[in-house]
Amino acid sequence: MANNTQRKPHALLVSYPLQGHVIPSINLAMAIAAKGFTITYVNTQSIHHQTAEAQPGVGDDIFVGARESGFDIHYEVISDGLPVGFDRSLNHDQFMASLLHVLSAHVEELVVKMIQSDHPISCIIADTFFVWPSAIAKKYGLIYVSFWTEPALVFTLYYHLDLLRKHGHFGTYDNREDTINYIPGVPTIEPTDLPSYLQENDTSTVCHQIIFKAFGDAKGADYVLCNTVQELESETISALQINKPFYPIGPIFSSSGFSKRIVAASLWSESNCAEWLDPKPPGSVLYVSFGSYAHVNKRDLAEIAMGVLHSEVNFIWVLRSDIVSSGEKEPLPSEFWEGCEKKGKVVPWCQQNAVLSHPSVGGFLTHCGWNSIMESVWCGIPLLCFPLLTDQFTNRKLVVDDLKIGLDLIGQRRMVTREEVSIKIKDLMVGKLSDDLRKEVKQVKHACQNALNADGSSQSNLDLFINDVKNRVQSRQH
Repeated sequence: MANNTQRKPHALLVSYPLQGHVIPSINLAMAIAAKGFTITYVNTQSIHHQTAEAQPGVGDDIFVGARESGFDIHYEVISDGLPVGFDRSLNHDQFMASLLHVLSAHVEELVVKMIQSDHPISCIIADTFFVWPSAIAKKYGLIYVSFWTEPALVFTLYYHLDLLRKHGHFGTYDNREDTINYIPGVPTIEPTDLPSYLQENDTSTVCHQIIFKAFGDAKGADYVLCNTVQELESETISALQINKPFYPIGPIFSSSGFSKRIVAASLWSESNCAEWLDPKPPGSVLYVSFGSYAHVNKRDLAEIAMGVLHSEVNFIWVLRSDIVSSGEKEPLPSEFWEGCEKKGKVVPWCQQNAVLSHPSVGGFLTHCGWNSIMESVWCGIPLLCFPLLTDQFTNRKLVVDDLKIGLDLIGQRRMVTREEVSIKIKDLMVGKLSDDLRKEVKQVKHACQNALNADGSSQSNLDLFINDVKNRVQSRQH
């Protein structure tokens, strides 16, 4: 048995320390371990501390249950360079600067330890947003796999930053506003649909430094794994595959089932909403969540709240305590709370998969995080889009313009009003427009389900990747 373990390729998988990256990274670790790899999964101390606080009983190792179920996954925790109690949400730039400048030293220390272990690593799998993987992989003779948790469209926009600069759509104080039609595999895209960092004039921020360095680094990756589906972005993916082995293997969900988890992945304790949802009529409940990370300004939040109330639909709203900011104790107006009792339930966090897959849920008002979109599609739920940050503006384009499985919450006026919110919610939940969206989302759902079948595109791409890496590892051992 020991010899057999020695023969398994051993990969170090380093997750980016944000909730939206942790969940697909854990699911990827499980998927690759199921294909005969040993995985050592790396979290930061801060992420582990939050997970353990949210879910008592986690202890020192989130993968104990996975190992008991036969997954060969081990666990390591390293510092991100900041104290565990530091408020990373409130002090975002300091957090990002630490990831940019400090984290790599702690990773390298672990890499050295793992290379000298009884079962040395041969491969690093790391989130594309890290700035150090190709340098560390090169230094220690390791294979470098870049893991992209967002759609291929967003990857290719960052990958071709040089073209956006050259044509004057990015990196000037007077960026062009006309349609972009020169990115390989992207017929056209409007500048307002670029990720938020590519719409900004000031490109000297810490986040811009991370993007520039990370995508310089990603060009040195041996392989790229992407949480998307070939059939949803075929043109973009085909263009990327000319430059690099790029494998769309999504949607990357838990191996233990869509709404079952054997690994603790949530950074907040999750409310159980089933009891409230069970008596509600099928498809009658609007689910509202703006994700784990982005903030909403107080005025917009109040207008959305009153619009939700005036729409008179049943709703469940996940409202993080820091949705406006860490110091804002009362993000919603008192008149909302007065009217909320009959129709709605507000919770600080929930297991989103369990809510979206409940028969009573019929629509999702979302910030357009890619995990949320993939989960909603999997459950056949159409989307109402209110992008806030980073890739969410580009994801909105895919949902509304390309796949036609959702609506915009606000039009080009860009001003949130309760009247428009109320109208859009009704359009999403009932009537002809709602029926059309449900038809489209059903087709996209089938494409995603088919991709994960044994002979589907994502499963085939994952198998191809596994074989490519195994062959490369074996050829290096001989």
